[in-house]
Amino acid sequence: MTDWNAASEHLSKPLDPKHVKGRAQGGGQVQYIEGWHAIAEMNRIFGFGEWSRETVELRQLGEAREVNGKFRVDYMARVRVTVGGITRDGCGFGQGIDRDVGQAHESGLKEAETDAMKRAMMTFGNPFGLALYDKSRENVRAPEETPAEMRDRLKEALQSQRDVQTLAKLWKQKTFTAAFARLPEPMQGELTRVYSEQTARVCQAPENGAQYQ
Repeated sequence: MTDWNAASEHLSKPLDPKHVKGRAQGGGQVQYIEGWHAIAEMNRIFGFGEWSRETVELRQLGEAREVNGKFRVDYMARVRVTVGGITRDGCGFGQGIDRDVGQAHESGLKEAETDAMKRAMMTFGNPFGLALYDKSRENVRAPEETPAEMRDRLKEALQSQRDVQTLAKLWKQKTFTAAFARLPEPMQGELTRVYSEQTARVCQAPENGAQYQ
């Protein structure tokens, strides 16, 4: 059974720009998410086996035609996506272009099915491209770091320093101190210990006559 409360938290989150692709179309630029990513998000949010997709219509539009030595063929598709008893339909278009007419047909129908599937999935929320329909792109942005992720990033930065001067400079850097200030006190204490331990390590390394690893 689909847990819509848990799913809603994911569906309302902004769409990460790293998943957005672009292509030239009609003299402009079209942004979209790839089909494999949409399927991966359905599995992640709803779970394997908790959703289904069905191609309810697939139709060739006109006859295949040859243009500049390549065959072109157009298809339209209607795909139905069902999650937890909720059904959404989407229509899509695909055009196959290839020197081999069979390959052109295959490419066109696959593109139409994928386009229709994504349009049906889009209605579930931002992770499936809904955010791209808003011209302001308000919900297309990188996710915020969790405190644990921020702590780990600062910790790694401290442990990567190889001399006292650069370590002290990093510790006082404005961006570092601003991030440090946003962390809970236990995490601040942990990073303070890391800073002290790393300072001791880099101070001892020259005395041992060995390069610090």
